[in-house]
Amino acid sequence: MSTELQRGLEGVVVTESGLSQIDGDAGRLIYRGYAIEDLARSASYEETLYLLWHGELPTADQLSTFREEMAAARELSDGVLEIVRNLAAADEEPMAALRTITSALAAYDPDADAAVDDEAANDRKARRITAKMPTALAAFNRLREGDEPVAPREDLDHAANFLYMLNGEEPDDVLAKTFDMALVLHADHGLNASTFSAMVTASTLADLHSAVTSAVGTLSGSLHGGANANVMKMLKEVDDSAMDPVEWVKDALDRGERVAGFGHRVYNVKDPRAKILGEESEALGEAAGDTKWYEMSVAIEEYVAEEKGLAPNVDFYSASTYYQMGIPIDLYTPIFAVSRVGGWLAHVLEQWEDNRLIRPRAQYTGPEDTEFVPVEER
Repeated sequence: MSTELQRGLEGVVVTESGLSQIDGDAGRLIYRGYAIEDLARSASYEETLYLLWHGELPTADQLSTFREEMAAARELSDGVLEIVRNLAAADEEPMAALRTITSALAAYDPDADAAVDDEAANDRKARRITAKMPTALAAFNRLREGDEPVAPREDLDHAANFLYMLNGEEPDDVLAKTFDMALVLHADHGLNASTFSAMVTASTLADLHSAVTSAVGTLSGSLHGGANANVMKMLKEVDDSAMDPVEWVKDALDRGERVAGFGHRVYNVKDPRAKILGEESEALGEAAGDTKWYEMSVAIEEYVAEEKGLAPNVDFYSASTYYQMGIPIDLYTPIFAVSRVGGWLAHVLEQWEDNRLIRPRAQYTGPEDTEFVPVEER
């Protein structure tokens, strides 16, 4: 058995998967064979979920049924809504609230105790978890702002319904399409940290809710899902300083600070999702008559690429895209979870198809043969 140390498991292959593939040198991402560019521009989030969960794009009839099933699962039980109210009243941080809510959903799921090999129950639970997370997040945000939650609508698709519940008004087609595209782009991305966390939990034969709760906790870290919020905070600091963006970045680098939204463990070139969201950020700015966030981002991107040889990741342009949609900055990472839950669930279900407990080893570096001294002699 090899004992070569690979910190962070970098480059270590631990499983086979038919869900998504990343070519870090070519800047290419596919979901079950389909290029992310095609899915983002032409497929809805519901179609993407169906693809990830069932292995193929749905027919029109299959998609209609799937949308109806998802929409019917959106409403929160009174017990979960009470938990959401309490978390909002306690001024809980959004990702911590979402983690708690995700766990609580199990207590009100009729299939919570079903065996992990019950495929029909797993399908129902996957739909409920994915459908209810946006409802809970929107309700949490409204309650903490002093407003009452807005009930979900079954006539709106997944993306439009979330924006409706969040803002209390139906979004226009441009906003709904842009948000739907963002959900598709974030739905899956290989064995990222949160997905692997979900798989580790699932490999013990823990339930779906436990696996997703593990993933939410993992995503909350600033080196993973928290990066998009950090990007927008940086852009606002640049704007507030009234400095040229490049000069601001130069000063930050001279102080030894990192520029948020650059670099990736897998991509050696520009993240293909960043290309698409960059276009959407520009389009939103043009529609609003103010492209400053996009222009600022492009200036920073070009400078960092020239000086540091680093390309932007998906977080760099998702930040300004969400901001121009009026979404609070501290909801960026929870929204990441609302999308990525589709991929988490797909990987968990794939893990269970041929499960083996995930149990790596550590290289011991501590002392050996230490003589034990009784407590009275220490």
